[in-house]
Amino acid sequence: MTKLAYILAASHSGSTLLAMLLGAHPDTCTVGELKATNLGDVDRYLCSCGAPIRRCAFWTRVHVEMERRGIPFDIADARTDVRAAPTPYTRRLLKPLHRGRFLECLRDAGLALSPAWRTHLTQTQQRNAALVDTVAAITGARVVIDSSKVALRLKYLLRNPGLDVRVIRLIRDGRAVALTYMDPARFADASDPSRRGGGTGRAREDERLSPADAAYEWRRSNEEAEQVLAGLDGGRWTQVRYEDVCTDTGNTLGRLFAFLGVDPDRAERDFRRVEHHVIGNGMRLDLTSEVRLDDRWRSMLTAEDLRTFAQVAGDLNRRYGYV
Repeated sequence: MTKLAYILAASHSGSTLLAMLLGAHPDTCTVGELKATNLGDVDRYLCSCGAPIRRCAFWTRVHVEMERRGIPFDIADARTDVRAAPTPYTRRLLKPLHRGRFLECLRDAGLALSPAWRTHLTQTQQRNAALVDTVAAITGARVVIDSSKVALRLKYLLRNPGLDVRVIRLIRDGRAVALTYMDPARFADASDPSRRGGGTGRAREDERLSPADAAYEWRRSNEEAEQVLAGLDGGRWTQVRYEDVCTDTGNTLGRLFAFLGVDPDRAERDFRRVEHHVIGNGMRLDLTSEVRLDDRWRSMLTAEDLRTFAQVAGDLNRRYGYV
């Protein structure tokens, strides 16, 4: 059974960088976000190899191998996101973030009333397991890293009988993450503006959040992560900080490789030298392999922005050690 390493985090916490660093090991690989949503204009969307994703040789091979397994597959319509349920009723039940064991039991009970949900869940679980196995078979990896981040997705992956799931919980200073929500094109995408929005140059104005909404989004994502991990055996998950990934890269990766059961000494130090076919955050399209701490929030957030964040999420940020 292939081991799946799931990066659990608020979006824009550095999961794509971490996945690519971990994927630069002969026994591991990553294709980024296996939930494969929000590709936008798929005819212009670029794989991290630089090719339009519909013409990428790797993803073409994934398509062929999935077909051989009896599962039609198109990366533009991967159908691996459990939240893309077939009826308004099931989609409405899946919309709230994870809220703890009792409310999740109520959600499960409500979903169980839908025959369409039961079929959807079975098919989605099978597709996820098949995709992980296919990626592992093509690359020769023993561990596949999924940087999808979403806690509700993780809830169902942990129940997938075809996967051996391990969790890397990634935390980043909420003020830095809030800034990315306020201006995702500038602070959470490719350095080259022409390569943002999946390679289309899209400005992403419609994704901007207010300072209060940005702080709340970061807070709820981390509270959701805590709820999922509360019921998980401690040997199946570990925690890491984005700041340590950037400032103490070697030691941090060494600990994570040991957690995943692969030899830390075999990792490629320059992660850009390894062939990647990653979907997800725009930094995958950058050319530099420098790992550098992004703390632009210190100069870009106004005093009012910081007061708003402190009111909405400051207590949780402090609990994580950020002062």
